[in-house]
Parts: sequence; C-alpha cells; structure tokens
Amino acid sequence: QVQLAESGGDSVQPGGSLRLSCMISGSESSGFCIGWARQRPGEGREAVGGIDRRGTASVAGSLQGRFTISQDRAKKIVYLQMSSLRPEDTAIYSCAASHVCSGPTWYTVLRGYQYWGQGTQVTVSS
Repeated sequence: QVQLAESGGDSVQPGGSLRLSCMISGSESSGFCIGWARQRPGEGREAVGGIDRRGTASVAGSLQGRFTISQDRAKKIVYLQMSSLRPEDTAIYSCAASHVCSGPTWYTVLRGYQYWGQGTQVTVSS
C-alpha cells in the first residue's frame, strides 16, 4: 500500500508562486513514479507532469516554463513548484503513484496510476 498526502495549496494573486508537496508513505512507497494532475472547476482531470524512478521530471507542454517538478528522495517528497500563476491555474492538484512510467509521456496516462492523494486546492484570484 502507498499513501500520498498533498499540502501547500493556498489562495494567491495572479503572478504569484506556490510550492506543493506530495508526501509518500506506506509499505510499498519505494519504486513508484509520481505524477501530478489537476482538476479545474467544471472540467475533467488533466495531467500536469511527473517524475520517474531515475528522477527525470516531465511537465506538460502548456505548463513548461512556469511549473517544475522535483523530489527529495530521502524525505520521500515530490514537489510541484508553480510560478507566474494565472486564474486558469485554479484547480485541485493531486499527486498519484504509478508502477509504470515508460516513454516520455507516461505521466499523461491518468488511468495508469494505482494510488491517488486527496488533493490540495489552489486558487488564483485578485
């Protein structure tokens, strides 16, 4: 079993920054690839990016340059750093764990994740 817990969500003004954290725990917490996804109001869930077992991070094309993903292996935390936030970034952000992360777009296959966190709310508004 793997447990995922997101934190760091907040309300910020446009142009602001936030860092979300995904804390990973459980008896099988090693060996997973971790992805981030978001669900904007009234829309379906969409992939944000992910980081594989080697530590290679990928971010969806439309978010590159503003969002980055990193990890602290020792603490078992994966971070989503978001900058230049826009109102359209308002969403519930969730992290998820997957055994399978092959290919450059593995993080986009949302049905492939075995475990999900509860999510954290990010609101961007003036």
